[in-house]
Amino acid sequence: MKRVHIEESWPDTWKYSYPYDLQEIYGEIHHYGYVYAYQNRRKRTLQLVEEVLPKGASILDVAAAAGNFTLSLAEMGYEVTWNDLRADLADYVKMKHEKGVVHYAPGNAFELGFKERFDCVLITEVIEHVAHPDEFLKKVAAMVKPGGYVVMSTPNGRYFINKLPRFSDCPDPSVFESQQFKPNSDGHIFLLWSDEIQLLGNAAGLTLEKHECFTNPLTAGHIRLEQALKLLPKGIVDAAETLTRRLPSALKERVTTGSCSRYRKV
Repeated sequence: MKRVHIEESWPDTWKYSYPYDLQEIYGEIHHYGYVYAYQNRRKRTLQLVEEVLPKGASILDVAAAAGNFTLSLAEMGYEVTWNDLRADLADYVKMKHEKGVVHYAPGNAFELGFKERFDCVLITEVIEHVAHPDEFLKKVAAMVKPGGYVVMSTPNGRYFINKLPRFSDCPDPSVFESQQFKPNSDGHIFLLWSDEIQLLGNAAGLTLEKHECFTNPLTAGHIRLEQALKLLPKGIVDAAETLTRRLPSALKERVTTGSCSRYRKV
């Protein structure tokens, strides 16, 4: 990705995205927990794609924001379509685009009427911002070719600090519609549990092939561990993360903040 530098004339959406880019792709660390957690999520999500898709496969990146997953996948050799409701972000992504095939499709992905379905649809940190994750996943699945994939990352609902409701326990999700699509954790509505991730996939005609939880409280800088992250060598933090992933599933789901999943369309 090309290195860009903030300018006073930029639109507000670009200025809002830039501090995240400084940490996510340009290596300027201001919040160690955020950076470690993002690196874990990015690595595992891209691996879930690379494990099953050959180079040149078509990928739609829904709600792709500043396009860092879009551009990474393009650099890996995939044909990627960037999408976001905020149309002005397209030009920001274009500034960073250095190599690979990227198409731009701003707007509501479900209303754009793509001529062909995709080999994969990527939804990273999106489903927790919608009031009807079941309907959302069905619409995503409809844009995937038979035998294709949906790759999703979302915060882990079983994490012991999480206080948000389960989607399965909500009798009327429509009461949350006015809260949809807000950015960052302030906009989280439901945080899905692993059993819900499987059930929602099944209802959408998707088979859950792989589901992983990652990022422990140390790695995330939670429970006042952010200061420790500034002092500990990265190798120790990575070793602690590796040990966490070897825990029994029930315990691991309680002590990890994030998850990623790969579905295959039936």
